[in-house]
Amino acid sequence: MQDSLFASPQSAPLAARLRPRSLDEVAGQTHLLGPQMPLRVAIERGETGSILLWGPPGTGKTTIARLVARHVKAEFVPFSAVTDGVPRLREIVAEAEKRRVLGMRTVLFVDEIHRFNRGQQDALLPHVESGLLTLIGATTENPSFELNGALLSRLRVFVLQPLDTDALGALVDRALVDRERGLGAQQLTLMPDARKLLVTESDGDARRALTVLEACTVLAAAANTQELTVALVAQALQTRMPSYDKSGEQHFNLISAYHKAMRGSDPQGALYWLARMIEGGEDPLYIARRTVRFAAEDIGLADPRALQLAIAARDAYHFLGSPEGELALAEAAVYCATAPKSNRIYVAWKAALAAAQETPAAGVPLHIRNAPTALMKDLGYGEGYQYAHDAPEAYVPQEYLPDSLAGRAFYVPSDFGFEKDIARRMTWWRELAERRETEVRAGAGRRESERRGEDV
Repeated sequence: MQDSLFASPQSAPLAARLRPRSLDEVAGQTHLLGPQMPLRVAIERGETGSILLWGPPGTGKTTIARLVARHVKAEFVPFSAVTDGVPRLREIVAEAEKRRVLGMRTVLFVDEIHRFNRGQQDALLPHVESGLLTLIGATTENPSFELNGALLSRLRVFVLQPLDTDALGALVDRALVDRERGLGAQQLTLMPDARKLLVTESDGDARRALTVLEACTVLAAAANTQELTVALVAQALQTRMPSYDKSGEQHFNLISAYHKAMRGSDPQGALYWLARMIEGGEDPLYIARRTVRFAAEDIGLADPRALQLAIAARDAYHFLGSPEGELALAEAAVYCATAPKSNRIYVAWKAALAAAQETPAAGVPLHIRNAPTALMKDLGYGEGYQYAHDAPEAYVPQEYLPDSLAGRAFYVPSDFGFEKDIARRMTWWRELAERRETEVRAGAGRRESERRGEDV
């Protein structure tokens, strides 16, 4: 591999000029590249094999791939999953076979490997398996969703983390003093509060930090100053784009966080994750649907108004749109987060579905069958049914489940919120049924005694 892969002319962007030339220069990722850490050991021994580097932008994926190729003395061949296709892959394979004859290795670097289509993955697989190509893939997306199992099983996956403020700060400081590749010749001074703003607003992205720093130098030159102030950094930062992908892992992570904050009765967390999704461009009606689902699943009858409010928020957003309708979603989120919680309806429904699947042919008890014809009445349909409203308490204890499920309890109310009232009602009905049963047994006993002519 040529060292020119690491060389960048002074006209190149600062982030490219400062690309690390050794493992020790890599910012952050100490969990992978620190002393005796797994990826560092594998790189230094030249035994990485095919790997996948998964992490956010600006965390060093491309740099690590280049360093791997350097350590194993292999030809570094980039491949674009967006613009290159299977014909280009065939060319790379042919070139790799020629190198192997000469005792040389080939590292195939695929950036944005999550954009690989199935045909590209299938074409690559046998050459990775044979060892002709050492594949290094880089992705910002969860590979579990994007790569087929056959290719993924042949790759060691290393997860890169966003750079913390200490790592970003050290990188920025190095850029300011490095006279060969950085900005040292300009003798700039980054003010402490400006430095703090820069590393905080870079969101763990080294490339963003260096790009913003370079933009600051242009603004400083225009203002004829060597002091990089908070105002200059803020101007260079411009709009801070949210980290969100409506179809990838972030989509599922943020909606999960939103759900769990509401379930954990934390309105602050619920509002934050709601705001993150809205700012990231998520469809508000998707969030509304998930809020309705939450109200039914996690609150249920502990507070029946939660479902009403969630549906009202959905309708309000549909009627008002953004940004006005977003307030209704926020109201529903706070209400659901602070409502009493119960999943007893969810549990009851699952149990009822399971029972229905276990007993798909269980007959309806005769006394609660419909009897619209004389024949059906003759067959006993509806016989013995007692009309609840004829009883003083509008309640008559009788069995409403099939014989095979008689006495089964699917729904058991909790002790929270409105379900306490439901529990009291069910207890009252149960006690009333027990009294009726006692009365029926006593009456049957008296009639039996009378039949035998005994004194009662």
